[in-house]
Amino acid sequence: MSDPGWFEEGARIAVLTAEPIGKPLDYRAPEGGCFPGAFVEVPLGPRKVLGVVWGAGTGDFDMAKLRSVIRVFDVAPMREELRDFLLRMADYTMTALPQVLRLATRAPGLGDPPGLRKVYRLGGDEPARMTDARKAVLDVLRDHGGAGFHLGELAHLAGVTTQVVKGLVKTGAVIEAEVPRDLPFPRLDPTLPGKALSEAQAQAADALRASAGGYSTTLLKGVTGSGKTEVYLEAVAHCLAQGRQALVLLPEIALSSEFLARVEARFGARPGEWHSGVTQSERRRLWKACGKGDVQLVVGARSALFLPFRDLGLIVVDEEHDGSYKQEEGVLYNARDMAVLRASLASAQVVLASATPSLESWANAQAGKYRRLDLGARFGTAEMPEMGAIDMREEALEAGSWIGPTLVSEVTQRIAAGQQSMLFLNRRGYAPVTICRACGHQIACDHCDARMVEHRFLKRLVCHQCGETKPIPTKCPSCEVEGKLAPVGPGVERLAEEVTRRFPDARLSVLSSDLFGSARALKETIVEIANGGADIIIGTQIVAKGHNFPKLTLVGVIDADLGLQGSDLRAAEKTFQLMRQVAGRAGRAEEKGIALLQTFQPEHPVLRAILGGDEEAFWAQEAAARQAQGVPPYGRMAGIILSGPDLQPLFDIGSQLARNDAALRRIGAQVFGPAPAPIARVRGRHRVRMLIKAEKGAPLQLALKGWLKGLRLPNNARIAVDIDPQSFL
Repeated sequence: MSDPGWFEEGARIAVLTAEPIGKPLDYRAPEGGCFPGAFVEVPLGPRKVLGVVWGAGTGDFDMAKLRSVIRVFDVAPMREELRDFLLRMADYTMTALPQVLRLATRAPGLGDPPGLRKVYRLGGDEPARMTDARKAVLDVLRDHGGAGFHLGELAHLAGVTTQVVKGLVKTGAVIEAEVPRDLPFPRLDPTLPGKALSEAQAQAADALRASAGGYSTTLLKGVTGSGKTEVYLEAVAHCLAQGRQALVLLPEIALSSEFLARVEARFGARPGEWHSGVTQSERRRLWKACGKGDVQLVVGARSALFLPFRDLGLIVVDEEHDGSYKQEEGVLYNARDMAVLRASLASAQVVLASATPSLESWANAQAGKYRRLDLGARFGTAEMPEMGAIDMREEALEAGSWIGPTLVSEVTQRIAAGQQSMLFLNRRGYAPVTICRACGHQIACDHCDARMVEHRFLKRLVCHQCGETKPIPTKCPSCEVEGKLAPVGPGVERLAEEVTRRFPDARLSVLSSDLFGSARALKETIVEIANGGADIIIGTQIVAKGHNFPKLTLVGVIDADLGLQGSDLRAAEKTFQLMRQVAGRAGRAEEKGIALLQTFQPEHPVLRAILGGDEEAFWAQEAAARQAQGVPPYGRMAGIILSGPDLQPLFDIGSQLARNDAALRRIGAQVFGPAPAPIARVRGRHRVRMLIKAEKGAPLQLALKGWLKGLRLPNNARIAVDIDPQSFL
């Protein structure tokens, strides 16, 4: 894409909107002209919509009938780099360009005039009557120089009522003023000293600094607790010192609280935040500041990748292996891969950090596409936890219990020593299945092909596919017999019930995403645990995401075999990553930790690899198996998902596609299916899947476009293309 530089008033321009039209539309440039990339408001039918000036108009519409741009928003234009990124991403993911543009325009009120807010500052007069309350207010203002405070904030700091502050305004001792609502972001100081680094950390930091200044991708692989964060913060400092902007992506919003505190300690101020927990006004403020270059560092979820940075110099993808970087609805993309694409267009550096990298990143490092830096030991005196398996075939497990005697004994020892234990089970709720012992009926969702999960804390049955809930019934919905419904299998809530029974005096905390009404509540609980506020922690996979609990010395995995079931080609990789990450929570301070895995198949190759600790051998073995099968990362795949209210038309469409596969056969691709999806109905819509497999260098997207060209779907049917699928549900 090449910018013409400027469009004169009345010139024919192309404007792309986020509306489902499929292409830019021609308009007249507004009074005063506009830049390419300008954010504008344009008429579309009877509505006014947001758009971006995409370039010169195509000239295929009568100039006399063209409508004019209504106005240009007072924000920085979208840079050519970002427009090019959106184009390439749309091509790669086979997504309509307006859908991709929507990801880059998720900031409310861009056209609104700057809002104002009232602040209170120190005035020039002294009140005729001084009281202790008034003196407290004036002391706070004097202590903070010329700073302005919200009314409630100032009253809180002074320990007085708001009426005291308003009384001082009447005397002239305090000034009430209106200032812009969107305050500038505080400046970060990259020259402040960071934490003392070990020799290995210092060498890795030097290597990252040496790679800066242009595009590069580095896999920063370090065992849990090795100090990867401090290493890549040095790369952030170097980027900021060069006057460029940096982005750190985190996989879980609950991680941000501790991380933001570390950033503030390192640079003297907090960075910008971008995630679902940020208010709409803060999203607008950050979005605008990114375009102007007024925010130096952004910490955010995967959607932060689409912010309009003025000069992006570094992208860090922390826990780069994490599955939450894959967007599974709407635009289907992997933020890790798109981070590499955007950095290549912005001449920026990418750091992929993980203790258990994805096989894709591991293979790219092996092939020399990515640089690799290793941190093989924990920072300071902390040691890696000892790993062990508990063979459940030899445990005398009580009926209705899931914690074996060996693990019970270990937890008891930790409680006596004043240390923390974590019990990990990757199942939310109380029980995954509710069955009728009279007729065998299993309670399922009315709208999905999924069993409803009992959530006893909520007193509801919940579908984890569509979110549908219903009260827990007292009689079977099928045979209507009372008192025969029984939970089958454990979830974390049922495990908590057992822990309470076995350890009645222990302080218990359950970490599961569905048990917290807000991200703030989850963060507060994590901080409380880190400060020693629990003896036993029960958690789902949320506990594996980088948390640091200094007093935690024991991790017990209740069902280490759980992730090994099913036909997912990444099952071994995901289980290995999850088990190693969970185990890595133990012994991160002075006391050595231990991780014990309850399993009925300790001889399984994946479990042997986890316990043996030879990670490179596991990756090499997994890579060889994938290569032999010709699957990612040594082959290419695309998922085709057909959905609709009726099943048979979907199979008819899939069968038609499978028969007419000449465009795919030309590149040597294979078509599998159609077949019912493992979860065959979601929200009342049936789902049929097809899988396309091709060689690594095959032009898959081009062939898919030819294959799907001219396909006509019924009005109520949908087709989605998932390039590089991560799950096969």
